[in-house]
Amino acid sequence: GRKGQGLVLEPLHRLSARLENIFNAGEHHHGIVAWIVGVGGLVLVVGGVHAALGALSPVIAWLWSVGVLYLTLGFRQFSHHFTAIRDALTEGDLPAARSAFAHWHPQADPAPTEQGLLEQVVAHSVVQAHRHVFGVFVWFTLSMLLGLGPAGAVLYRTAEYLGRDWSAQPSAGVQPVSERLQAAVQRAWWWLDWLPARLTAIGFAVVGSFEDTLAGWRTYAQKAPQDNDGLVIAATAGALHIDLGAYGMPNGLAPQMQHLYSLVGLVWRLVAVWLLLLALLTLGRLLG
Repeated sequence: GRKGQGLVLEPLHRLSARLENIFNAGEHHHGIVAWIVGVGGLVLVVGGVHAALGALSPVIAWLWSVGVLYLTLGFRQFSHHFTAIRDALTEGDLPAARSAFAHWHPQADPAPTEQGLLEQVVAHSVVQAHRHVFGVFVWFTLSMLLGLGPAGAVLYRTAEYLGRDWSAQPSAGVQPVSERLQAAVQRAWWWLDWLPARLTAIGFAVVGSFEDTLAGWRTYAQKAPQDNDGLVIAATAGALHIDLGAYGMPNGLAPQMQHLYSLVGLVWRLVAVWLLLLALLTLGRLLG
């Protein structure tokens, strides 16, 4: 919920500002140190707490892991924006939909037509769902398999936040982040998101149109193999069999309102798959 996200975003915002003040000196190695201190420090704390609780009781350690996962998942980071845009379009209020999208994605220029806006909404929505839900699931699962508890979820979430926060345009009176600091956190974020982006694409293939998803993935990967976000969008275009411009499926359908509902179904089916996998993993560890 909103309160839970406040417990995460506010400390991350303060951590980001503190690290920026200390390490934003324009040197590449300063950026690396800032990232290691910020992200690595949180991961060590969360992993250490998990180990200490595990020595007391596996059940308590499991509850800790579930609590951290709940806080690091960010359903509301995209769901309420998406719903506001969808409702406005359903009512035929294109200006309100464009305004809501601009509020959600300030860096974008909302398309003047409904079809253009639908393309933008689908693309941005699936990237946000990936970053705030599926990527967290991937790293949470990896760290659980390694016996590190929920440390992976914190690693991914913190890296995503710092990569986004330190790349944003500075507000009035705030010193801009050096290019070297931006480059360091963006590179770290790319590496951490490489596997999750591809697992999300595979997940959409499983719960969507398998052949079209893989075709969209392969086509886009040949054009831009370094673009993790683009790969997720291209896989979504294939899964829904729609044309998202530069992201593939040129023979797909033009995005329509019903595709927003199809996208919601796609996302929730993949969420269900991840929850099932985590349930089986937990059961296996308890019985093992």
